[in-house]
Amino acid sequence: MIIKVCGMREPENIREVEALRPDWMGFIFWPKSKRCVSVFPEYMPIYAKRVGVFVDEGLEVVKQTADEYALDIIQLHGSESPEYARALREWEVMKAFNIATADDLRCTAEYEGAADYFLFDTKGPSVGGNGEQFDWSVLSSYCGATPFLLSGGIGPDDASRVKAFHHERCIGIDLNSRFEVTPGLKDAEKLKTFIKQIRNNEQD
Repeated sequence: MIIKVCGMREPENIREVEALRPDWMGFIFWPKSKRCVSVFPEYMPIYAKRVGVFVDEGLEVVKQTADEYALDIIQLHGSESPEYARALREWEVMKAFNIATADDLRCTAEYEGAADYFLFDTKGPSVGGNGEQFDWSVLSSYCGATPFLLSGGIGPDDASRVKAFHHERCIGIDLNSRFEVTPGLKDAEKLKTFIKQIRNNEQD
């Protein structure tokens, strides 16, 4: 299972969290986010894949940022079109969808082949980072071929719930606000405990 820790920003916190060996680490480049990266951190992950999160940003800005930060994956968290996603195929692309009901999954079909991964987040007042969970059972209606990550309010007490969730296309989870001390600063001890619980399950 891929473990992605998103909303990273502070250099020492990045270093501390990377020591826990998450697979991916996310950096938000949406100016309206409380976790927006506005200054290049003095330390960036070496072992974890770097994921850049963008919301309806200009293509050239995304490409320039991806080059500057040596991003491995570009996460599109707005209303970007399939054509927009295809224009970024120099990188791996993950398209996020805000989910409340099974009907919200219908729009994923047009992105098949345009993105390498999907991310299913909770529909809320903001495009992301709402810290709330949606009813994961609605994902039984997802029959697409694109693998996805599960997101939206996963917290320190949800390890058993994550382990109990099964879908043949689910390849990982996205962790963010529920593991924070303040926006953009993660509680490494809580992450360490949670990741250990998930990893131990994989070894059993």
